[in-house]
Amino acid sequence: MSPSPRWRASPNFDERAEPVDMLILHYTGMKTAAAALDRLCDPEARVSAHYVIEEDGAVWQLVEEERRAWHAGVSRWRGAPLVNGRSIGIELVNPGHEFGYRPFPAAQIDALVELCGGILARHAIPPRHVLGHADVAPARKEDPGELFPWQRLAAAGIGLWPSPAPDAATDWPAVARDLAAVGYDVSNGMPGDPALRLALIAFQRHWRQRLCDGESDRETAAQLAGLRALIS
Repeated sequence: MSPSPRWRASPNFDERAEPVDMLILHYTGMKTAAAALDRLCDPEARVSAHYVIEEDGAVWQLVEEERRAWHAGVSRWRGAPLVNGRSIGIELVNPGHEFGYRPFPAAQIDALVELCGGILARHAIPPRHVLGHADVAPARKEDPGELFPWQRLAAAGIGLWPSPAPDAATDWPAVARDLAAVGYDVSNGMPGDPALRLALIAFQRHWRQRLCDGESDRETAAQLAGLRALIS
């Protein structure tokens, strides 16, 4: 059992108006843990998260789970906007794509698994609602990115990992329908719409991490159809 999180209170929160049913994972995207903590606790920045996990596994709590932290920004999932009000946000210290994206250390992920286990015990969060920032804001965000070990979390009972569906359709109308059914914001769902391609890239960063190119190939379509079947 890891020690309790250390407290560093952020002023950037307000009251919730709805129950928690989502867990959103991020990377900090800053050069150091200290810089990330400073920003998340800066009242002028107006951003925060409930927890921050350093690369050595140290856990900080910044906002009470009963309060709404400001971590997801403009976001949407399954047609519902502004997921901050119904989610808990966890930031993983990592420089991100801008400053030298790298794998997440084992100690950090071990701490995350333990923290998530406690959160899921306290709140009615379905596995389909354990998501990355990119999933709920695909036009703006990439985190936690294609190096994040989603499959390991799913094996620990945190989130989902689908089995590929055979003979999945690769045409864009079918892909758009499946993305929307899973929960992604695909705008009008028309081929050529940048929002549709960005949603597909976000899906790939989570569930087909080998190649995140926004192309509707057979492997991507099989994973997507498998995920849709898993949540149906």
